Amino acid sequence: MKKVFFGLLAGVSLFASAQTAPTDSIPTNPQSQQNAAQRLLSSNLSQQGLTVGGYAEAHLNRATGENAKLDVHRLVMLFGYKFNERTQFVTEIEFEHVKEVYVEQAFLQYTIADNVNLRAGLMLVPMGIVNEYHEPTTFNGVERPSMDKSIVPSTWRELGLGVSGKWDAASLRYQAYMFNGFKSENDGKFLGGKDGFRSGRQKGAESMMNNINVSGKVDYYGLPGLRLGLSGYFGRTQSENDVEDLEGADVGIAMVGLDARYAYQRFTARGQFIHASISDAKEYNDFYEYTNGDGEIVRPDLGSALQGWYLEAAYNLLPQDKKQQLHAFARYEDYNTHASVAEGTVKNLAYDRDEWTFGLTYKVAPGAAFKADYQLKNDAVAGSQTIKQLNLGFGVWF
Repeated sequence: MKKVFFGLLAGVSLFASAQTAPTDSIPTNPQSQQNAAQRLLSSNLSQQGLTVGGYAEAHLNRATGENAKLDVHRLVMLFGYKFNERTQFVTEIEFEHVKEVYVEQAFLQYTIADNVNLRAGLMLVPMGIVNEYHEPTTFNGVERPSMDKSIVPSTWRELGLGVSGKWDAASLRYQAYMFNGFKSENDGKFLGGKDGFRSGRQKGAESMMNNINVSGKVDYYGLPGLRLGLSGYFGRTQSENDVEDLEGADVGIAMVGLDARYAYQRFTARGQFIHASISDAKEYNDFYEYTNGDGEIVRPDLGSALQGWYLEAAYNLLPQDKKQQLHAFARYEDYNTHASVAEGTVKNLAYDRDEWTFGLTYKVAPGAAFKADYQLKNDAVAGSQTIKQLNLGFGVWF
């Protein structure tokens, strides 16, 4: 079956090669950055038909006291189709770790008016930077920032409906959606712990909804070289029909994010701050407490607040007139999935973490980069050792 599938992909790619988006490098100026969906939507503005693309990354990770791990982390096929001047479809099909297959995006966009687009389907939740701009040549570091895995569970996507567009007179880009939300109990997995909401993602796979969640983001690009973002996500988790009216079956989530990207000549910088408040965390942890096969009481350890931030600076070591770029960068992250806890939950200091990442991103051609970095990872547990990790890899996007 896989051979047939890959054969079909190859055939479609050959057929559509004349309509494929050009392989341009990611602009340094954050005001003109596009992600995969935006490139697909904009690449066939003058023609109808199919547009194809893709991105991929492979990694080597070696942490203190462990063997090196090598992984084809992800291989993604991108498809866009323009039905007419108003109607387009975008999808991402992702293979992770060689053996796992996901649909990362699948939405239909209809242009209602200039700069007002109606969207419906499986879409990225607009929170922070990396969740929307996660293609491997759009960020420094072999791995995505850690807080974008634990606080913002990238890649975070759900089924929904909403609008997006730009208001150039005010230098604003906007998005506003209604989504289904995290699942309170997801095939025996619960919210909480070091990964926060990550286990609750439904990813569009026979998703359940009994509470509507709303999400939005506004980006401002009115100052040279600067892009500012304000994000919000509000609602409740989803629970099964037979328990949805019981106290503790779901929790309320209010998440806000601030992010900034800046570029001046060969210098670039970015940063973000995310805070998520959780209501009914105590009731949730009580409700989903259970006794395992060994007679031990197991209790979710969802906190009542999650919070994280990072700052990153990078400098291109090669002259600006060179097509290749060599970015040296440093990033500091501080994030905590137990920023605060409700009564009955003991704050776990291992969830209070900080990281330094130092590295190089060598963009050897438009859309292709080799990466290397070294990380120092700590937590707030007294006497805990710093984890030192070497990461090597490459990323492509076309």
